[in-house]
Amino acid sequence: MDKYEKILDLCKRRGLFSQSAEIYGGVAGFIDYGPIGSRLKDNLVRLWKKLFIDSHPDLIYEVETPIITPEPIFKASGHVDHFTDPITQCLACKRVFRADHVLEEKGIKAESLTDEELAVYYTKGVECPVCGGKLDTPKRFNLLFKTTIGPYTSSIGYVRAETAQGMFTLFKRAYEVLREKRVFGLAQVGRVGRNEISPRQGPIRLREFTQMELEFFFDPQDTDQVKPFLNDVASESLRLMFANGEKIEEIALKEAITRNIIASPWLGYFMILGKKFLLELGIDLDSQYFLEVPKWKLPHYSKQTWDLMVNVDKWGWIEVAGYSYRGDYDLRAHSEMSGVDLRVFKPYQSPVRLKKLKLIWDADRLKEKFGKKTGSIISKLKTLSEAQMKAAIEKGYVEIENEKIPIGELKVIEEETEEYGEKIFLHVVEPSFGVDRLFYVMIDKAYTEKENRVVLKIPRKLAIPQVGVLPLVTKDGLDRVAREIFKTISKAGIIVTYDEEGAIGRRYARLDEIGVPLAITVDYQTLLDGSVTFRDRDSWRQVRVKKEEIISAIKSFVYDDAKLETLGEPFL
Repeated sequence: MDKYEKILDLCKRRGLFSQSAEIYGGVAGFIDYGPIGSRLKDNLVRLWKKLFIDSHPDLIYEVETPIITPEPIFKASGHVDHFTDPITQCLACKRVFRADHVLEEKGIKAESLTDEELAVYYTKGVECPVCGGKLDTPKRFNLLFKTTIGPYTSSIGYVRAETAQGMFTLFKRAYEVLREKRVFGLAQVGRVGRNEISPRQGPIRLREFTQMELEFFFDPQDTDQVKPFLNDVASESLRLMFANGEKIEEIALKEAITRNIIASPWLGYFMILGKKFLLELGIDLDSQYFLEVPKWKLPHYSKQTWDLMVNVDKWGWIEVAGYSYRGDYDLRAHSEMSGVDLRVFKPYQSPVRLKKLKLIWDADRLKEKFGKKTGSIISKLKTLSEAQMKAAIEKGYVEIENEKIPIGELKVIEEETEEYGEKIFLHVVEPSFGVDRLFYVMIDKAYTEKENRVVLKIPRKLAIPQVGVLPLVTKDGLDRVAREIFKTISKAGIIVTYDEEGAIGRRYARLDEIGVPLAITVDYQTLLDGSVTFRDRDSWRQVRVKKEEIISAIKSFVYDDAKLETLGEPFL
């Protein structure tokens, strides 16, 4: 077995993760987390929240929004039109494949090919990887899971493909609740779904998975707000590979921002946090870098995107997070689609007199002509910018709700007013992490073998359980004392497990396999003076710790990464 197969076997045997619906044969793209994996995944999420949310009080706030999303939201976001991949079907066996992936497996660099260029290959003839039959010309397939909301088929909804859109539609309410801050972030951890065509990379490509996303709203003209945060990371650098580059370059964050390599200072700041997050997961600097997404490949909403790449044994470099500067695309798009003004008020330092265009309409006349659509039309008329008004004058009409309103039905006047500020759309930077990929990468980096035994070297503070309590034997009262120590540790809020089955060496091996950092053994010396042995998972060395110091020693070792030899006398 290669390392990947060994990891899958370990995860299945020890309750980290396994294929969903296994008793029914399983379905590709879905996994279950077991008793160990579920808690370990939760610790990964907690670490992300600590770095991205808890460390930014009164700036970044956690929210929760629904998984099922009404269709208009994904129409506004662009997902209905743009969230697609090319697929091809075998004319013989009828199996469906992702068209670019089939070519990649045949050694053809297909990632950068347009749909027309893909079609050229398939017109010449591409064989089915399963039966050898001919594959059909590729077509576009939307990755959204479609459903209906309630019993009425006209109310279409989708399983969200990202948590982001719920935060954009919550923006107005959050802005009001937060007393009209012009710099703040909304963060969310939640399940999403993408109807992947042929997920064949285990936990790396799933149809349902967990995302950790932050939508950070800010005024791009206000550079003062970000300065204290940049000062905190002033000495940091980033490993970057440019879209047209061939090698990774290490560049100081300050230089990357000054040279406009990174489009927004806020984006650079959160990229540093992403680097630190991966380090705490046990992913060293040499195993991570940021890859600039070329302009032709950018998502429809993005002004700039950097993918956070991590190296794993099985697939080489894979993406675990995307960092996008989304500009004002989302708030502007949802403002136009919903008819609700999502701009914020930005005061001037002192009042100014301006000449502005103003749109006037006769609501009754509009109602006669457009009926039930009138309310929505008027809402959107109120949000028209001066540029849109000028464009309407040139065209002779305004187009709203698929209706063309002649400019003659409206009145455009110029008036001079004293303005105390202006309305602007805030911009957004978005760090978006895939939890399940990160979970696998963490296991991949932690997986080691020592003397033909598996040792999962998960960072101590993330490991579950954190401590194992083992009686040397189950007689002479050793098991009773061990259970008392087990209860004491549990009451101290430390996640602990108890194991008395089998030889002590076998029990150590079981703890090592799931990454438990510390094993506490109760032996005959314990009956004499209350002391116990502490065994380090990684080195297998042991020290003897006094009874009254057990809890403090555990906390020092697990939470503060204290060295084992500082906790007690060596025990051979």
